[in-house]
Amino acid sequence: MSSAISHLKVVKRVFWSCCLISGLASHAAFAQNYPNKPVEIIVPYSAGGSTDSTARLVAKGLSEQLHQPFLVVNRPGAGGQIAHAHVAQAAPDGYTLLFSAAGPLTVTPHSYSKLSYDPIKSFKAIKLVSAAPLLLIVNKKLKGNDLASLIKLAKSKPKELTYGSFGVGSAAHLAGELFKSLAQVDIVHVPYKGSAPALTDLMGGQIDMMFDVLVTALPPVKSGKAFPIAVTSSKRSSLVPDVPTIAEAGIEGFDAQTWFGLLGPAKIDANVVQKLSDALDIVLADPKFNKTILAQGMEVKGGTPQQFTSFFQSEYEKWGKVAKQSGIKME
Repeated sequence: MSSAISHLKVVKRVFWSCCLISGLASHAAFAQNYPNKPVEIIVPYSAGGSTDSTARLVAKGLSEQLHQPFLVVNRPGAGGQIAHAHVAQAAPDGYTLLFSAAGPLTVTPHSYSKLSYDPIKSFKAIKLVSAAPLLLIVNKKLKGNDLASLIKLAKSKPKELTYGSFGVGSAAHLAGELFKSLAQVDIVHVPYKGSAPALTDLMGGQIDMMFDVLVTALPPVKSGKAFPIAVTSSKRSSLVPDVPTIAEAGIEGFDAQTWFGLLGPAKIDANVVQKLSDALDIVLADPKFNKTILAQGMEVKGGTPQQFTSFFQSEYEKWGKVAKQSGIKME
């Protein structure tokens, strides 16, 4: 009897081992054949912005590397919630991906009272593609023409100086709130519906300063209509090498960038994630891709899916604290 039981146990172990091997083989075969049809890359903004344009560069590169169409689909609205919810609920087969930015992934979740997805648990990070520092610029009439004098001026006039942004909860808004906190100044936020109207008011003297992406901040600087104070990244930008970082200029530890990355639904196959990551390594190493990204005021990042996961989680916690401290709420 005991011999028969032992034999049965051996048979069961062999059966489950075969099932495991079969499952692993099935996953490997799926990844090997992926993709065998068009892939949708969902973008949480309308066509034409920096997130959309970068996503289209990524889609083009992946199409060339993996020999299937990667199609950008714009699903704007609700601070990115519509696009993110769509991908979170999509089949985790690798045919619906998300190309998103720092704001919708790390700020929106802390700013809305209800979300239909969990920003950490609903997605699998694939690749951090690029990052862009912001440039702190001031009205030419403002007396503070370096960071130390600007902080001194702000402290002497609490609640009098204003800073513009391209919307509540935007990267520019969060950079301003981080600046207020670390510099211990009380400046007033003035949100706009985009960068262009904010820049117009900055040059016209209606607001005193603003944080803006380099690609739109540099034209008024080069024309002499605005003055650059510092960049918000931890390292200087090659586009404005003579402009110090905010950390260099006196606020230690300041680092605020907008960034872009590719993600999939949480349960996407690990082999598919690796295949996409490997293909993107080739795309990101292309000199033409790098040149285009640099022209948009960004730098290529890259790294492994695990590194992107760690970075994303740290950014989520960092900006969550800033959003909570500043009381940012959107409905």
